[in-house]
Amino acid sequence: MTVSHGKLIDLQGRMQNAGIKEDDFEEHFVRSSGAGGQKVNKTSSCVVLKHKPTGIEVKCQIERSQALNRFLARRILVEKIEKQICGAKSASEQRAWKIRKQKAKRSKRAKEKMLANKRHQAEKKRRRGSIDGF
Repeated sequence: MTVSHGKLIDLQGRMQNAGIKEDDFEEHFVRSSGAGGQKVNKTSSCVVLKHKPTGIEVKCQIERSQALNRFLARRILVEKIEKQICGAKSASEQRAWKIRKQKAKRSKRAKEKMLANKRHQAEKKRRRGSIDGF
């Protein structure tokens, strides 16, 4: 299985925007560990990728294919470098923050305000009783 052309172009664009060159990478391959059986034990499909200027290192053994792991390692490394360069929250961090916020317990004041609003709405509906004679 190979990486689609669109994904490669997207990754190259992100690398170009962040000012990352292919020459900045130091890449070597090691044997993976874990699930995968004989295929993993015989081939060096795990990719270790290091960005020389920043010293950030990534090890990727997600897939059994070396080509896919090379792509995924680059993508992970670019995300880390973008996060370091931009300083702003990355998209994955923003998603995680949003989920934490949604799961967080409401403050006492927010809960009281919400319940007061519900009581107010219930009172309005209760007053809308049916009209006699129709």
